[in-house]
This record gives sequence, C-alpha cells and structure tokens, in this order.
Amino acid sequence: MTGRHGASGEAATVVPDGPFRGLSAYPLTPLRADVLDGEALRTMVRRLAADDDGTQVVDSIGALGSTGSYAYLDRQEWTTALRTILEEARDIPVIAGIGALRTREAVARARTAEQLGAAGLLLAPVSYQPLREAEVIGLFTAVAEAVAVPICIYDNPGTTGFRFSLDLYGRLARIPGVMAVKIPPTAGTEVPPGERLARIRAAVGPEFSIGISGDAAAAAHLAAGADAWHSVVGGLFPRAARRLFDGARAGGVPPDALAVLWPLLAAHGSVRVIAAAAAELGLVGQDCLPHPLLPLDGADRDAVAAAVRSLGTG
Repeated sequence: MTGRHGASGEAATVVPDGPFRGLSAYPLTPLRADVLDGEALRTMVRRLAADDDGTQVVDSIGALGSTGSYAYLDRQEWTTALRTILEEARDIPVIAGIGALRTREAVARARTAEQLGAAGLLLAPVSYQPLREAEVIGLFTAVAEAVAVPICIYDNPGTTGFRFSLDLYGRLARIPGVMAVKIPPTAGTEVPPGERLARIRAAVGPEFSIGISGDAAAAAHLAAGADAWHSVVGGLFPRAARRLFDGARAGGVPPDALAVLWPLLAAHGSVRVIAAAAAELGLVGQDCLPHPLLPLDGADRDAVAAAVRSLGTG
C-alpha cells in the first residue's frame, strides 16, 4: 500500500500499489510547427513528478493517451515522446498508450514501451474499419503474448467508435496480463455509478482494476468504489485533481474548483481545452496540436483562459 499527500500537506487516501490504481495524470503531448516539442513536454511532465517539497502528487503518469495525441504520432515521434516522459517521471510509474491501426504496430509499440521501462500499457481498439469483438480479442491476445507488462483496456467509444460489452470485458479479463479497464464516463444509460461498477466487477472479477476516465464523472465513480481516476485535467492541474481524488475516496464532498472545466471539455473535447489551458499557463505554444487539429480561438479560448485564472497553476 502507498500513501500520498495533497498540496496542503494533509495525508491523502491510501491506495493499492500498481500502475492502474490511484490518480493517473495524462499530460498533453505538445507540438510546435507540427513537430514534437520536447522541451515543452519535459516541462509538462516535471510539473507532475513532485510537489514543491518533493512529495509525490500523482500515483502514475499516463503517457500518450488521447489527450497525449498517440493516434497522431508516427513511431519515431511516439518513441521519442515516451522516452522523454519516462526520463522526467523519476520514480512515478508510467502507463504507455500503444493503440495503433494494425496489430503488428500495437505489438511493436508494446515491446518498445516494455524495453524503455513503462510500468503498464494502455490499449485502445483503434480502427478504420469497424471492429468485431473477435478481432478485439485477437488484438489483446497478441499484445499480451508479446510482453510481460500489464495491460489496461482503453474503452473510449467517443474516439474509437467501438463499444465494449460486459461480456467482452470478462473475456478480455481472462487473458493473462490484461489487468485493468479504463471506462468512459457513462455506459450510455442512467445506471448509477455504484451499480455500473458492480456490474463490471461481476464480469471481470474482484482483483481487476476499474478506472474512470471521464473527469466530470470522476468524483461520483471514485466515491462508489472505482480503483483509479485516469485524469486529463490531472495532467495539467495535478494538485487540484489530487484534492478531488482524496475527497471523493474519503467519502466527503470533494472540492469543486475543477468543475469550471467540465462544460468546456464537453463542448470542445479534452485535447483542445487542455492545449488552450496549457498555452494560457505559458507551458506550450498557442498552436501545439497535431494538424489538422487547430487551437481554440475567440470566445472559446477566452472561456478557457477565465477557467485557468480561477484555478491558478495547478
């Protein structure tokens, strides 16, 4: 078991060891002139590595998630970004996103991540042609057989277009090495978080880690027993995310400062909002997204700027 502390020094909720439990912060992968901005990436990760007094704020770092633009990076860019994040993460476990259109590329990225020292892998069923469940099982089996690093299922229908069933969760959970799932904010129904988590646990087993990825839904799912929060806002505002995580896990009413971001994320998508927020903080250039993605402008950027001012530096 591992203890963490929040920015104000109070003892944080004790969470189990392992890369797929606790607060996992997912930083932006910034570019400049559509080329990987290594120095800006280092700066982003250093802000996650430790608090001012050296205390670890986050439990893991999610490298190259959706906000980390994994789907837009070629192999060299992806490898350079992952190596950079691992160098700056110090002792914090790093989860590497390895999703790719072809199984052989996902396997290659999994092997590279293992060789570089990633503590876990995040695998999304990326596709152009809609995938079938048997094809997703084949993808996860191939990756699991290629490496010894534990794997987290990345369920993100908003980007992949693929929807996991409870039965598929269960079938994937029986593949040796598949140890966790990162679920989206809703199941497409109004099922309460506690009931939703209970249904997933019944499918995957009690030792399987269930993490929530929708930041606006995090507090409710953590209070209901989710094992992890895979947090986009944690990648830029780790201390505020830590306070929310600890408050929710302790069963109280967590601080709601981050709530100013929820409607912006829903309206514009996480990568655009976080890119605009990071630019407002002076951490990245104004146009730091992989093209053809463009930065927010006008009233949309102004709204993000106002939210950032209300949050401070993270």
